[in-house]
Amino acid sequence: MYVSSFKFTKRRVVDSPDIREIKILSRQTKQEMKRSGSQELSGDDERLGDFKRGGARATAGARLAWSRDLKRNDGMDKPFQQRDGEQISYWLHDMGLSMYVSDCKRCIKNGGQLLKATTHELEKDLGIKNHFHRKKLQLALEAVGSSIKEKYGQLNYDWVTRWLDDIGLPQYKSNFLEARIDGRMLHYLTVDDLVSLKVMSSLHHLSIKRGIQALRRSSWNPSCLKRRPAQSDQLHNAPDEVMLWTNHRVMEWLRTIDLSEYAPNLRGSGVHGALMVLEARFNAENLASLLSIPTSKTLLRRHLFTHFVDLIGQDVQHKKREYEASSSYQPLIPSAKIKYSRKRAIFGHKRSKSEIDADDLVCPVESLTSKTKNGTSHTETAKKIGVYSKELNTLTDMLAKDVPSSNV
Repeated sequence: MYVSSFKFTKRRVVDSPDIREIKILSRQTKQEMKRSGSQELSGDDERLGDFKRGGARATAGARLAWSRDLKRNDGMDKPFQQRDGEQISYWLHDMGLSMYVSDCKRCIKNGGQLLKATTHELEKDLGIKNHFHRKKLQLALEAVGSSIKEKYGQLNYDWVTRWLDDIGLPQYKSNFLEARIDGRMLHYLTVDDLVSLKVMSSLHHLSIKRGIQALRRSSWNPSCLKRRPAQSDQLHNAPDEVMLWTNHRVMEWLRTIDLSEYAPNLRGSGVHGALMVLEARFNAENLASLLSIPTSKTLLRRHLFTHFVDLIGQDVQHKKREYEASSSYQPLIPSAKIKYSRKRAIFGHKRSKSEIDADDLVCPVESLTSKTKNGTSHTETAKKIGVYSKELNTLTDMLAKDVPSSNV
């Protein structure tokens, strides 16, 4: 009896609440020391030199990453002419032209050499055979020599692919991504560029044109477009606000006017706020056709027409009516393909009214004060770059065809 009583008393002492609380606190303290790595700081220098998971040296990864970033950005604030080949390679990588970094490190010694490089040297030395990649690089080099830093130069090619979603043209994202179309190239996009990107629909050309125009009016603000309805939209929609509506926002508006069953038909149509407000040829009939509303449902089409005019405003609708009454008006057919002509100086081909010059900008710039270091406007420079790149591609193809015949 005495032994059992002793054992019982011993267990009572061990399992007391105070002892358990002390053990829990001690265990938590040890775990916190392990997580913070402070247990390594009390040891000698030899223990600090050894690697141990969870120890003091395990946190060096983040510091090493910081040091790599600092090394990468070191010297990037220098003038472009004074940057070395390594810094030029980082510059190409940031623009999305990382596929030419290895050739750049091998051939380019400094930024001044790249600024003096001709179109032929870019293709031969750097291996840039893609027309859009050459144009992108040459426009970027022209911007380096300009004293004015435009905001569209800050929009990279990833932003442009998201912008295609906003204007309702996601089917062209892969083509634009492969060509590395960024904000600067979007600003100077030509009709020939869009045809090379396989954009052949006349309506899609107008959609991209008015989308670029809306960005210019918003000073190339990357977050200017409205994707969701706001509380103020329920009271009044001004044309300047509707102009910034995305394709998804237009679909939300259709649901508010009891046309939700037709709203999904706008996916991939290229319809957005800027097209409805800024394009004089786009009207309610075009919208009804894109929504696939049967012509037999006259009351439904009249319902859409009433709300369409109420959305864009009477002033905008009046301008559309005036343009429709003009002699130069041509109705917009959503299924029509683009008609364009290349310059034919030899045969003297005369363009018809429906044809567009391939070298024309998709969205012409009304006034451009920004000048390059040579005193020429960026619009003229963009056209020259496009012409030189196309001529170089044609010359390369001709030489490739002549080589086998010369060996015979």
